[in-house]
Amino acid sequence: MSAVEDRLAGLGLTLPATATPAGAYVPAVPSGSHVFTSGQLPLVEGALPKTGKVGAEVTPDEAKELARTAALNALAAVKSVAGDLDRIVRVVKVTGFVASAPDFTGQPGVINGASELLGEALGDNGVHARSAVGVAVLPLDSPVEVEIQVELAD
Repeated sequence: MSAVEDRLAGLGLTLPATATPAGAYVPAVPSGSHVFTSGQLPLVEGALPKTGKVGAEVTPDEAKELARTAALNALAAVKSVAGDLDRIVRVVKVTGFVASAPDFTGQPGVINGASELLGEALGDNGVHARSAVGVAVLPLDSPVEVEIQVELAD
């Protein structure tokens, strides 16, 4: 087990199996020394634990926890092509999408769930640039979706 997975275990987390794509794409693509993930939903054992819009059917705290789960799924996608999460030199960029009620403006707080998980799992290597975007709807009526870009050591 990698040091990153040991840190996750210390948080009571294990990497899930990589999600099966719901369309004509792959979960992650390596390019040079980088890995780009597809958007990851907060699936747990293949299902969404909660659906709906943040600020309506889903509370910001629930959505923050879902963003954490989506980031864990993104790490699983990275591992599927990198082989070992200890190869991550840096999380370069996180993009988080929040299905938002019309008056909800707390997208950054929701996506902090993903950012905090990456920091806990990767330490300084988890510090990243980020966008948190409010959208009308996400696949499967998911409240959040997270994609990451990481740099790998050779």
